[in-house]
Amino acid sequence: MPQLTPRKGMPSPRLNEAEFRKRFLDQFQDPAFDSLASELDKIVAAAWDAYEHSRKAPRTRKAGNEFADPDYDLSVDWLAARAAITDAQRRHADRSRPAILLVNCSSRSEHTCPGEMSKSYRLVQIAREVFAAAPGVTIELLDLSRLASEYGRRIHPCKACFSTAAALCHWPCSCYPNYSLGQTQDWMNEIYPMWVAAHGVMIITPVNWYQVSSPLKLMMDRLVCADGGNPDPTRTQGKNAELAKRIELEGWDYPRHLEGRLFSVVVHGDVEGAENVRRSISDWLCFMDLCPAGPPAELDRYIGYWKPYATSHADLDADTALQEEVRNAARTLLEGVLAKLGGKLITAGENLRPPRQK
Repeated sequence: MPQLTPRKGMPSPRLNEAEFRKRFLDQFQDPAFDSLASELDKIVAAAWDAYEHSRKAPRTRKAGNEFADPDYDLSVDWLAARAAITDAQRRHADRSRPAILLVNCSSRSEHTCPGEMSKSYRLVQIAREVFAAAPGVTIELLDLSRLASEYGRRIHPCKACFSTAAALCHWPCSCYPNYSLGQTQDWMNEIYPMWVAAHGVMIITPVNWYQVSSPLKLMMDRLVCADGGNPDPTRTQGKNAELAKRIELEGWDYPRHLEGRLFSVVVHGDVEGAENVRRSISDWLCFMDLCPAGPPAELDRYIGYWKPYATSHADLDADTALQEEVRNAARTLLEGVLAKLGGKLITAGENLRPPRQK
């Protein structure tokens, strides 16, 4: 066996009580809280106690007989997320009800600083009309712009457990919520079931600095657990890194929790980068064993190429060809989903097991 002891050596991020208190109270700057100073003193004292004793998941229950270690204490938050995924998987198994997940990946909206809707959202609505016109299709819209505009909407960053050992990355993610660190209100436990229930996923995103948008990248990273993640945290006794390393080296099966779903990707830019961003998203989805719906379902285009940003919505109005291409991308995804559910779509090689996993 190779060296299994986890490598250490990074400086501690732990705060002293004074700094913790300052950071905790910084969120109560509104003068409306001034009269509640004594109450806030009690709250910050309780929060410090939770932080000092690292109470990540203060509410737990015994895992039960479904797990390798029935007596292990699992977070009730994680168990609720798992139950939602199980229910979504049952809906996914219903081949009579096609389900489409539409994802708006722009952070721009008129409800925050920009004061204007995004072009991505407009393209999502164009695609949505195609799906809505098809009888019996369920449509779910995941609007990632709400990370910037809605109170309590957060996607915390991936902690990269997978890079230590595949089995240490739990499906669904067990890193959040972490109450002792104030890492709460994480949106991913609602997002995972959306992906699981879907038969087809359509991602529409702008180019931000030659890359995907920051909301999309946060979601992409947190979906790593869907591709090889461990559905039984009791096997690793929570986050026991050395145990997880041993389990991986003994042979890990890399379960593909989203395999077989079809996808469409639409990327739009202003100046550069659209083609490379579209390719990177497509590569990511293919690596998770999702399947491209067909060539028309993947699209990269420029709206108002090298023109003023101030008039970009008018440029989209004028580009009726692009609008129709987005409709065709949606039509291709819908056609593929219906064919797959009807047993008429064959994806060559989908049952072959790759000799090397991620």
